[in-house]
Amino acid sequence: MRQPMPDPSFAALLQAAQAGEEDAFATLWRDVHPALLRYLRVIAGDAAEDLASETWLHVIRGLDRFRGDEAGFRGWVFTVARSKVVDWRRYEGRRPAQPLAHDAELPAAPHPADAADDAIELLETREALRLIGQLPAEQAEIIVLRVIAGLDVDQVARIVGKRPGTVRVACHRGLRRLHDILISRAGSLTGAVPQGESPRPREIPPFGVVGRDAT
Repeated sequence: MRQPMPDPSFAALLQAAQAGEEDAFATLWRDVHPALLRYLRVIAGDAAEDLASETWLHVIRGLDRFRGDEAGFRGWVFTVARSKVVDWRRYEGRRPAQPLAHDAELPAAPHPADAADDAIELLETREALRLIGQLPAEQAEIIVLRVIAGLDVDQVARIVGKRPGTVRVACHRGLRRLHDILISRAGSLTGAVPQGESPRPREIPPFGVVGRDAT
């Protein structure tokens, strides 16, 4: 389970990054980027790298206006990322992208305990993302934000424009479905999704964010 750094430590780090200290910003980047890229891989396929870059450019431009704690910062970054995905899909005419074939270069991202975390922990990251990509779009996005990005229910609800109760139900159903898939494939998890059958990135619902920490 991911343990957030104490608020005083994050506050000092944020202040240094806002003052232009590159090492401080690099620390913030390293803490958030792996989970951000996984999120974008699930919902935007092979456009993930470009969208991640656009997200961080937006964050850099708005960093001096951000006010909040570490959880708020992570929520803001993922809010920006989702907005970039929506803009990209509009520009591309909602043309499906091809999912990336590899995720091996990413370090394992820590995540919070949840009702069916064991379903994720039993898998390599690459396999987990492929299975998540087979879920309905809403469930897939919510699971990545909750389990991999480590955001709480209220943050996810604001990002996807849903009620917290809806987020909880979607997350529970999606994780239960993943759990059932794993049980049915017990003993042969590795390579459960053949190389040639990678799921297409999921279409995400219309963007609806209720409030942001910064713009």
